Amino acid sequence: MSEQKPSAEKPGVGSGAGRSAAASDFKQLGAAGVLGCVWAFLPLAGSLVLYTYLSSVGAWLRGHEEAGLFVYAGAFAVLAGLGMMPTYATAILGGWAFGFATGYPAALCGFLGASLVGYAVARRASQDRVTAMIDGKPRWKAVREALVGGSWRKTFLIVTLVRLPPNSPFALTNLVLASVRVPFSAYVLGTLVGMAPRTGLVLYIASTLRDHLVEDVAKAKKPWWLIAAGIGLSLVVLVVIALISKRALERVTGAGKSEISK
Repeated sequence: MSEQKPSAEKPGVGSGAGRSAAASDFKQLGAAGVLGCVWAFLPLAGSLVLYTYLSSVGAWLRGHEEAGLFVYAGAFAVLAGLGMMPTYATAILGGWAFGFATGYPAALCGFLGASLVGYAVARRASQDRVTAMIDGKPRWKAVREALVGGSWRKTFLIVTLVRLPPNSPFALTNLVLASVRVPFSAYVLGTLVGMAPRTGLVLYIASTLRDHLVEDVAKAKKPWWLIAAGIGLSLVVLVVIALISKRALERVTGAGKSEISK
């Protein structure tokens, strides 16, 4: 009996090929790949800085009244648009500084500006690299067509659903949507509609905490159990919104999944 020759395939070859392909894709992305890495971690660092100085920054903004509102919305637009600050942290600042009634419209203005800045930066970084890479991968191209290749209404709905969950990363989502050339109007309107519910809830929670934690508890007009119940209900609503948006997004993009499996 002749001995069986050991397989020529060395362990780890498949994983090495996968890493090589990933490195090639990253290189092809160019500045967009680098920007994606930066935007994956920079907002977390920005949020830590903001939370450290939340009370003092909030007091400064509140003390400057209308000027503080403009400074807040403008800083929101620039910092969140450049991926230096997460949107939930800036929304918390708005509720903490101005309360719900004033902070909510200011935060939405900040979101609008941030979406414009983020779109411009992402398009500048990605140029045609991302679409060229997608066109060279049939499955990726099928997903892109399922997401943004349909009607304006469908694209708007997808952008809205992507923005709804509270864990949706704002800067990275800007990069992806701009890189695959989502129509600008659908991008902006979908961002505003999708971000509005979760922003309102975050602002409500922050403004409630400011009113009943920073000020004298003994003078609070509402009992603590009612405050806790309101905050808990808001968190439940956020979870429900995330689940609804996930299921709705799966239904809308179901065509893309069927294309991938072919």
